[in-house]
Amino acid sequence: MKLVNATNKAILSRLTILFLTGLLTACGTSNVVIEGYFPTPNINKMPLSVAVYYDDSLREFAYMEYSETGREEINIESGLSHIQLFNAVLPAMFDQVVNVNSLEDAVSQNVDAVFAPAIEEFQLALPAKTKLDVYEVWIKYNMRLLTSEGDYIADWVLTSYGKTPTETFRSVEDGINEAAVVALRDLASSFSLSFAQIPEVRDWLSNL
Repeated sequence: MKLVNATNKAILSRLTILFLTGLLTACGTSNVVIEGYFPTPNINKMPLSVAVYYDDSLREFAYMEYSETGREEINIESGLSHIQLFNAVLPAMFDQVVNVNSLEDAVSQNVDAVFAPAIEEFQLALPAKTKLDVYEVWIKYNMRLLTSEGDYIADWVLTSYGKTPTETFRSVEDGINEAAVVALRDLASSFSLSFAQIPEVRDWLSNL
């Protein structure tokens, strides 16, 4: 009898461990790395040489979505996708584009300007929370244009938006990824078309 009880206890203990492991896995944080294709815009190039500086906050940018109870729910990593986007757009806008590892490195490049984008805000709207049949992503950017010596040329805010219907995707992760890609493509279009219309940029261009 004691042997049977010991066996039952062992089985119960093992089942409890398996249950708790499964529960922890189910409650774990999902990780989404944004991936997509970013086409080169069909625009006229400006006869400018520009250095591009991506700081660590952009390279490693990640957004954490929390559940209604405050638990970490979805971690969205989009830093690399932003770099891929700018690397596709900038060479279409300017005659020469070089990447630099620091603002100090730009001095030796003898360029007309240094472009240093930053992400100020990332927002995500999930169908489960909004009760709408779409995934939505908003991104707010701070676009900074400097001289090669680090002096101010222009500093402006640009926002982008993307959404995608739920019926298109089987998983939440896929829906988030596509909404983010749409937002990034929206950024590519608005940035390339509005760049020369920013008042400070327009004044700078007229004085070159």
